[in-house]
Amino acid sequence: MPHEVVYVLAIVGVALVFDFINGFHDSANSIATVVSTRVLSPGVAVLWAASFNVMAAFVVGTAVAQTIGKGLIAPSVVDPDLILGALLGAIVWNIITWYFGLPSSSSHALMGGLGGAAIAKAGFPALQLAGWIKPLLFIFLAPLLGMVLALILTVALSWLLHGAPPGPVDRVFRRLQLLSAALYSLSHGANDAQKTMGIIVGLLVSTQSLFVHQTGWMAHLHVPRADHIPLWVELSAYSAIGLGTALGGWRIVKTMGSRITKLRPFGGFCAETAGGLSILLSSYLGVPVSTTHTITGAIVGVGAANRISAVRWGVATRIVWAWILTIPMSAAMAAVAYLVLRR
Repeated sequence: MPHEVVYVLAIVGVALVFDFINGFHDSANSIATVVSTRVLSPGVAVLWAASFNVMAAFVVGTAVAQTIGKGLIAPSVVDPDLILGALLGAIVWNIITWYFGLPSSSSHALMGGLGGAAIAKAGFPALQLAGWIKPLLFIFLAPLLGMVLALILTVALSWLLHGAPPGPVDRVFRRLQLLSAALYSLSHGANDAQKTMGIIVGLLVSTQSLFVHQTGWMAHLHVPRADHIPLWVELSAYSAIGLGTALGGWRIVKTMGSRITKLRPFGGFCAETAGGLSILLSSYLGVPVSTTHTITGAIVGVGAANRISAVRWGVATRIVWAWILTIPMSAAMAAVAYLVLRR
């Protein structure tokens, strides 16, 4: 087998490692609320979330994957070194923020990695600016939408249930939170796993000449166009993110589940439902959004619906700083990684 082919297949493996770390890093998004409200134990919660992460493969399209694969940087600049540099930049930033317990965005780390590696190779003209408009807008719109939906849902349900006995209400929402956690995990898998699919397809399209003359199983890796996601890529990406979620990222669970605001099953249901609906809408539009940002905005919305002082704004501010730094830091790391690989 030619060395170039081995290199490309190794990068596919690194992409799946990123997907695994994405699930590991973002498992907090899927399970923090349901764990903090004691509806599910941590072990059961991660298996519940992982199952619905994988189930997303059968119920959503691939619009986000196509945005990542061909919408952010010029296809002509894509090569294995660029893709590997982008992945390394995103992985390193994810590990740093995981270590410090900060729920940063794996999506934005990957976007930053792609942009940084592309600029290191061909300068700013390598960026397709039109493709960045919606993802950059949704850095602000996704958490805002999650916050507003959670606020509206919390206020509306509080008004409808005004005067109802707290005990029965709590028991009902403990059951309903199983459904809202499933919805959120489904949306998480739908949006985040597709980013890895886009990376893999972009890599294979840029190196398809390596596979044209291969025989046997290698021929099946040939990807003739960027808007087609092979089934093996879909299943690999969803399996990797599901496995990462199953192992969990407990440092971030604590931040998301208890430090931003105190949640009960009622609030957990509102946050997960609002976050899940926001992410599914974004996935339908083909926008790679931050599931981390969205669920954080929803949790803030639930806390603010009770009273503004219920939100620990100091913790929220630290999280926002992690958001602001994610794209430039991952871009810088990816640019360095690309330059090292080229040498």
